[in-house]
Amino acid sequence: MMARLVLVGIAAAVAGLAVAVTVPSVPRTVRGLVGLPVTDATARSPARAGDGHAQGEGENHGDEGKIAMTAEQVAAAGIQVTTVRGGVLVGRVAVPGVVAASQDRLARVTARVAGIVAEVRRGLGEDVARGDVLAVIESREIADAKGDYLAALRTTALTETTLAREARLWRQRISAEQDFLQARTAAEEARIRLDLGRQRLSALSLSEAEVAALPNQPVASLRRLDIRAPISGRVTARAAVLGAAAGADAELYTVADLSRLWVEMSIPPRDLPMARQGQAVTVTAGDDARVEGRIIFLSPILDPETRSARAVAEIPNEGGTWRPGGFVTAHLATEEQRVDVLVPREAVQEVEGQKVVFVRTPEGFERREVALGREDRDSYEVIFGLSEGDEIAVGNAFVLRAELGKSEAGHGH
Repeated sequence: MMARLVLVGIAAAVAGLAVAVTVPSVPRTVRGLVGLPVTDATARSPARAGDGHAQGEGENHGDEGKIAMTAEQVAAAGIQVTTVRGGVLVGRVAVPGVVAASQDRLARVTARVAGIVAEVRRGLGEDVARGDVLAVIESREIADAKGDYLAALRTTALTETTLAREARLWRQRISAEQDFLQARTAAEEARIRLDLGRQRLSALSLSEAEVAALPNQPVASLRRLDIRAPISGRVTARAAVLGAAAGADAELYTVADLSRLWVEMSIPPRDLPMARQGQAVTVTAGDDARVEGRIIFLSPILDPETRSARAVAEIPNEGGTWRPGGFVTAHLATEEQRVDVLVPREAVQEVEGQKVVFVRTPEGFERREVALGREDRDSYEVIFGLSEGDEIAVGNAFVLRAELGKSEAGHGH
């Protein structure tokens, strides 16, 4: 019985060997069992006709990672392309900050005389130009100042006339020299009083044009004082109330020019070596707002409580994007490193756990796996996968990632 089983096994092996030799398409497992070598031709044997799922390597995967797009399709999708170049990586230190109105562009408007608010012409939040009337104050003090000036103006005119007459009579030897000298002294004193009256009105914020127009104004207007905006800007605070009493030092309005703002920063001691006056800073907020500014002040003294140094950066704000009181982050450039291949962060996509970029080709784009090195807030260094001069997708590169996903899904079916 045992001899018969041995003979059957030997016969099966011989038959299998014959089939394997004559039929090259026998699977690799069978060839291995019978001791035949597995050749490359055997490993790359074509699939059986009619088997839709069995595909030879390279048969349908030659276009894997490629996206066919015409130039018109690229433009319609809004895909932006840039040429790979070398560049500079910039290291940065981030410090917290608060946006504030520039103290160089802020005006607090006071009454300058005690009186009653007779008119309120501008409201909170309104834009004003320099010289616009904000409010009107009625005051006895301003009436006295204007009255004294007008009296000095008339006295000066009279003494000038008297001096001219006495000078003519003295030259004609009709009057004594003493009369001429007295007239000249009186005229000088009148001029002094007139100058003092003009300076007093100027101190009360009357312009030269307003002073010159006083002789032609009605008496009732002498007690009124126009409160004018000293700068162009926006009314950010208003304390003036119609009919309310206002002291000489009462703050009626605050006007701020918000076209340029300050960013107040506290720089810790460890970061102070990286900060300097005149240094460029990048200011960002949580809503992706971003603006470039410059440090205009760096305190040489540390705060005794926080042990940090106060710094002030000035930023432009023509569009009104930034508002005083908002919290921001200021990024100070600390060092620069030159790299051979630098790409924007938005050019790098993640596909199946790999960092890739999409390289422009005559037919469209192809996926290219890259190895990244150093980085900063805006860019990556590419140490493998790209060369200087390659053209890559930057803006709207996510469209290509979506197209690649659809293409690979189609191949999977």
